[in-house]
Amino acid sequence: MRPRARTAPGQGLTWSLRGRGPDDVPVLADAGPPLGRPAGPATGRGVRVCVVDSGVERDHPLVGPLAGSWVVVKDGESGGITVEPTTTGDTCGHGTACAGIIRRTAPECEIHSVRVLGERFSGTGDILMAGLRWAVEQRFDVVNLSLSTTRTRFAQELHSLADSAYFARTVIVASAHNTPVESFPWRFASVISVGSHQEDDPELHLYNPEPPVEFFGPGQDVTVPWLGGRTIRTTGNSFATPYVAGLCARVLSAHPRMTAFQLKNALYLSAANVRHAPRPSSPPAGDTGDTRDDSEN
Repeated sequence: MRPRARTAPGQGLTWSLRGRGPDDVPVLADAGPPLGRPAGPATGRGVRVCVVDSGVERDHPLVGPLAGSWVVVKDGESGGITVEPTTTGDTCGHGTACAGIIRRTAPECEIHSVRVLGERFSGTGDILMAGLRWAVEQRFDVVNLSLSTTRTRFAQELHSLADSAYFARTVIVASAHNTPVESFPWRFASVISVGSHQEDDPELHLYNPEPPVEFFGPGQDVTVPWLGGRTIRTTGNSFATPYVAGLCARVLSAHPRMTAFQLKNALYLSAANVRHAPRPSSPPAGDTGDTRDDSEN
């Protein structure tokens, strides 16, 4: 694992480049795939995906081996919260379903699990926060979060954590709530937010021109792995989210230096409903190209 160094507020922030030039801030970049689709085979190889959910059933035939499995534990007396290795698997099947969709979409990615839900899909905001924060600190490439909280008291902390992940190139793919209620963190622009569509094509995703949900993936009446090595058919935004997380893993396996905003743009460009209009050859009539700077010096 690659833990992220903690810094005090304000430390490490660059407010301007006074006294430095382009040669002082070199960046190794990846232009990304044309029209959002990686050239050649892209299977997720080398990409680390973390499923923050109810755990994952070990060695389910549609999931395969896990690269690591942890659980968030809260001490009943002290209230302290820790993240510990575990072999307990899945408590309700939800995490196994998500992991199986990721495996199907990006078959060679590494899948890790952090359990934050108990039986009957039960969980608390502080446990969710601890599990998600731990995953971000480990610098996973992609975090699948088919969960959200309606508790507004966690919103500011979740927003800060989502921004930290964005700048550290950990992509959080977050499920929108299944009903039109306010919940988090899918509402934040620093995550990739996902709802479900009703198209028959299981390999199709769409861009939403009216966010905050940005993308739609296949999540209605889909077959997913479940407890006991079996499968079920189910519906929900939870199951569209790991499909998009798997797409992210595939793109990153072919273009590992892509930033979070480049990856979101790749999903946009490759969405089935995005049309690629030719670029105009000359400015529109009356456009002189003049610009104006109203910013403060």
